[in-house]
Amino acid sequence: MQTSENRSFLLVCLGNICRSPLAEAALRDAAARAGVAIDVDSAGTGAWHVGHPPDPRAQAVALAHGIDIAGYRARQVEAADYRRFTDILALDRDNLAEVQRRAPKDATARIGLLMDAVPGRKGQAVADPYYGDAAGFEGTWVEVSAAAEAIVAGLR
Repeated sequence: MQTSENRSFLLVCLGNICRSPLAEAALRDAAARAGVAIDVDSAGTGAWHVGHPPDPRAQAVALAHGIDIAGYRARQVEAADYRRFTDILALDRDNLAEVQRRAPKDATARIGLLMDAVPGRKGQAVADPYYGDAAGFEGTWVEVSAAAEAIVAGLR
C-alpha cells in the first residue's frame, strides 16, 4: 500500500452521527481502493450524541454503498486532535468556525472545509440531512464521496 507521508484526517460535523461518519467511511473507502494508507476519524463539535452509533439513515446509506458503519461511535473533538491529525476538515462553516475557535495554541493540524477539495465547491458546506428524509442522506453521501475521491487523488 502506498503511504501518503503520514497524512491523517479528522472529519467534523455537529453531532458526529450523520455527515462526518459518512465522510469518514467515504474517505476510508476511497483510500483503500486507491491503495493509499491514511488515518481517518470523525468527531462532532457538540456532545449530545457521544457514544452513540451513527443515525440509522446514515448507516443504511453507507451499507447501500457496501460500507458498514454500525460500529462507529460518536465522539467530540478534543484538544489532542489538533496535534494527532494533519488535517481537520469541517463539513460546514459553523463547525469550521467552532473548530478554529477551539484550536489550542500548539495546534499543528491544517484546518479547512471538506468541500474545498472538490473543484468548484470551495467554501461550500455539506448540508445537514438530520431533519430530512433518506434522500438527504444519499445526497450527503454523493457530496462526501466526491470530496473523498478528490482528497485521495491529491495524495497520489
